[in-house]
Parts: sequence; C-alpha cells; structure tokens
Amino acid sequence: MDTLQARQLVIDIPGRTGGSPLNLTVEAGQVWGVLGPNGAGKTTLLHTLAGLRLPREGEVRLGEYPLTEVRRRSVAQQLGLVFQDRQDGFPATVLETALIGRHPWLSLWQMESGDDLNRAEAALKALDVVHLKDRLVSTLSGGERQRVAIATVLTQNPDTWLLDEPTNHLDLHHQVAVMQLLKQQAEAGRAIFMCLHDLNLAARWCDHLLLLFPNGEACWGHASQMLVPSALESLYNQKLITVEADGAPVFVPAKG
Repeated sequence: MDTLQARQLVIDIPGRTGGSPLNLTVEAGQVWGVLGPNGAGKTTLLHTLAGLRLPREGEVRLGEYPLTEVRRRSVAQQLGLVFQDRQDGFPATVLETALIGRHPWLSLWQMESGDDLNRAEAALKALDVVHLKDRLVSTLSGGERQRVAIATVLTQNPDTWLLDEPTNHLDLHHQVAVMQLLKQQAEAGRAIFMCLHDLNLAARWCDHLLLLFPNGEACWGHASQMLVPSALESLYNQKLITVEADGAPVFVPAKG
C-alpha cells in the first residue's frame, strides 16, 4: 500500500498563527488516534489529509507523490473517509448507500456486479445493520447511520481509513465492535487514522497518538510515549486520575 505522509504540514485554521509543522507517516498496520479539545483542529487536519482542504504550509503525500498530483479516482480507491456529520444528498436505502463504496472501482456507467453486492452485504453484516438494508438511510437513528457510513468504507476496501469520531452516536457495545473492526483492518494491512474524543478508547485501541493543542502545537509518537498524565492534563486542561484495567491505562477526570 502507499503510505500517507504529512511533510512540514501546517493546517489552515482562520485566526490561528504558528503551530507545530506535522512530519508523520501513517503506515500499514498502524492505528493512529488524534486527541485534542474542541477547536484544536482535529477535523480540519482530517479534511486536509483527505485533500478536501489546502494546508497553510507543507504538503500531504500519498506514497511517492504529493496528494494534489494523484488522480482523484486513485485517491478514492486508496483513502476511505468517515465524516462526523453527513447530509443526505438524495433518498437512498442502506444497501444502496453501502454500494457507493464500490464506485471508485467501477468504470463510467458500469453497474455493480454480484461481487460488489456481496461485499456490501458482508460489510453491513459486519456492522450489524444488514437487517436494515432496505430501509431509507434518512429513517435511521444516529448510531445506525454511523454504522452504515463505516460499512460503506468497509465495502470500499481502501488502504487507509480516515475517520472523524467513528464511535459518535454509538452505544457501548457497538463502540467496542467498531474499534475491534478497525483493529482487524489494521492487522489485515490497512492503516487507520481517526479523531477521537474518548481518551480511554484511544488508550485501549491505538498504537500511535497525535496530540493537538488549541494553540497549534502538537506532539506525536507511539501510544506508550504519548499516554503521559502530565501531557494529557495539559492537553485537556483537566486533572486526571490514572488506573489500570485489563492491561490498559484508564483515565478518570479528577473532581474539582
């Protein structure tokens, strides 16, 4: 697979100057979590890495080439996106929505094949929404819509997944199921890069972390190096209590 790289990358956030240039590589088999308070630029970073926003400085590279020089069809085959907020452009069933994931692989006017249909139904089953395949997406709950969005990327089968709050709207059971699925994707050779609000999900499932501070500063590295209470307390401006459960650190906000 082609790796996704940020080279001297400074995201463009109106009213904010300076900040740490990002120099990182998202490689196959890695699960990256991006942590930071509201307004730190997590979503803007994700959109910049996807080529949907231009950076203020630096560049994004997909493999050997700047992302801006890669054909959009090729980008769509390699990068899968799950947005935090989605708008329904037109009425579509759950199955029709999942099949959108196959569009980068089809030629102009080519219809989906039986294999495409099987991929979509398998993805819906993996996200526990196959029983909803004939329902209009607009009639679903927030959590169901989120799982359909993730199933659509699973149907697409990209090398790199970019996800903005993938556990948003999900109950506890489905949060764990989604994180397990993403971990399995990484173990199968994909790269996962996701913004998270839940510090404990990141501590549990991510092997690399990027900490984004509101002033534009950032630090990144292996999760074991980033899960330092003093750094996390500075990141969130909140005292934390750290305990260990099932072999992983758990962070609890301190009172007062």
